[in-house]
Amino acid sequence: MTRLAARLGLALPLLQAGMGAVAGPGLCAAVSRAGAGGTLALYKEPPARAARLVREVAAATGRPFGVNVVPEVTGPAACLDQLRAVLPELPRGAFVTSFGLPEADAARAVQAAGHPLVVQVGTLADAGTALGLGAAVLVLQGTEAGGHLLGPLPVDPLLTAVRARYPHAVLAVAGGIATGQDLADAVARGADGAMAGTLFVPAAESTAHPQFKRRVVEAVADDTLITSLFDIGWPHRPHRVLRNPLTTTAQRAPATFIATARVDGRSYPVPRYSAAAPGEGTTGRIEEMAMYCGRSCTRVTARHPAAVTVARLSREYESARSPRTASPGLADVTTAPASGSHKPDRIQER
Repeated sequence: MTRLAARLGLALPLLQAGMGAVAGPGLCAAVSRAGAGGTLALYKEPPARAARLVREVAAATGRPFGVNVVPEVTGPAACLDQLRAVLPELPRGAFVTSFGLPEADAARAVQAAGHPLVVQVGTLADAGTALGLGAAVLVLQGTEAGGHLLGPLPVDPLLTAVRARYPHAVLAVAGGIATGQDLADAVARGADGAMAGTLFVPAAESTAHPQFKRRVVEAVADDTLITSLFDIGWPHRPHRVLRNPLTTTAQRAPATFIATARVDGRSYPVPRYSAAAPGEGTTGRIEEMAMYCGRSCTRVTARHPAAVTVARLSREYESARSPRTASPGLADVTTAPASGSHKPDRIQER
C-alpha cells in the first residue's frame, strides 16, 4: 500500500480525474466501488445541484470518493459556496480535490470539515503553496495530460523536482497513466500513486458524448495537441485536446453558437471555441467542440464499465510489482504504435 492509498483509504493508488461533462455520479460511484478514487466533477454546478449529486454518489457507494472544484473557473466566492453546500453531505472518508490552487478560505473549510484536501498543480512553486495551504496530497500534472495544463513541464521532471524539495509529501502524478504498468512505473520513480482522466472518458458510466468516447478510443498520442483555441469560459490556460476541424485551420472562425448542452432539464447554447466538452446531453456540431485527451490515449483502446478498467489496472499493477508472477495484459490495452508516437508537442496559438 502506498502513502496515497493509505491516506485516502483506497485499495488501488489511483484517482479518477474530476472532468466536467465526463465525471458524473455514475462514474464516480463506479470507480469508488472498484477500489480507486472516484471523483465527482462540480465544475460550474450550482450549490443546490452539487449537493444533490453528492448525495446520489453517497447512496451508491460505501467506499471513499471525492469531489472536484475548479476555483479559477468558478471564482473564489462561487467555489466557497459549492464547498459549503457539499461538505455537510460528504460522508466520513471522502476527500476534496482542487484543480489549481484554492483560496485560503476554501482550504480551511475543507480541513475544518475533516476531509483530506488534494490539490492539483503544475509547478514546483505551486506545490509549495499548496502544501502551505494544508494539502494532504499533491497531484503533479505534466504536459502529457489531457485538459487544461497547470504548468510547462512533462510529469517526470516535475516529480523529480517536487520530490527533491518535499521528500515527505504524498505525491500523485497526472499524465500518461492508462495501464497498471504505467502506475507501477510512476511509483517506482518516486510517486505515491497517480491520477487518470483520459482512461475513464470512454467508460460505460462516463457522461461524455458517444462521439467523444469513440474518438478517444480510436486516437493515438499524436492525434492530440496543446493549443489555446478553446478559451471561451476558461481563458489564459493552454489545453491538450484531440485534433479537430478548428485546430487544423489557420484562420479563427466566428464564435457563433454551434451546439446545445442540456443539463438538468435546461438547455444552454455552446459557442464555437467554448471550453465546454461535449456531454451526453449535447447536440450540434460535436466534431468542433473541445475533446480533452492526453497522450495516454494510445493505450486506451476499448470501452468498458469502470469496474472492469479498475480491476484490469489492479491486476496489471500487482503483476508489474511482482515480475515473476506477471501475466499478459487484457485485450483492451495495446502497446504504442511506432509511427508518430514520439514527435514533439507543439503549442498552437490561434
